[in-house]
Amino acid sequence: MDDIRAVWRKSTLSGSNGCIEVAFVGGHVAIRHSKDPSGPVLTFSPTEWEAFLAGVRRGEFDAPAGHGRPSIG
Repeated sequence: MDDIRAVWRKSTLSGSNGCIEVAFVGGHVAIRHSKDPSGPVLTFSPTEWEAFLAGVRRGEFDAPAGHGRPSIG
C-alpha cells in the first residue's frame, strides 16, 4: 500500500486521546492508530471492510454486559 497517496480520516467523535484513522488506497481500506501515524497499518479488502461495518451496525462488537463500554477517542 502506498501511504504517500493516503488521505487519512478519523471520526469527528474522536477525542485527543487517539483513535483509529481510515484511508482508502489502491482498492483497499487501511487503518492505523492516530497516535502513531508512522506505526503499523492494517489493510483490508473492500469485502472484508464491508463485513466488518455490517457487524458494527448489527452490534456484534458491542461490549458484553457487565464489561462497560470502551471509551471513545
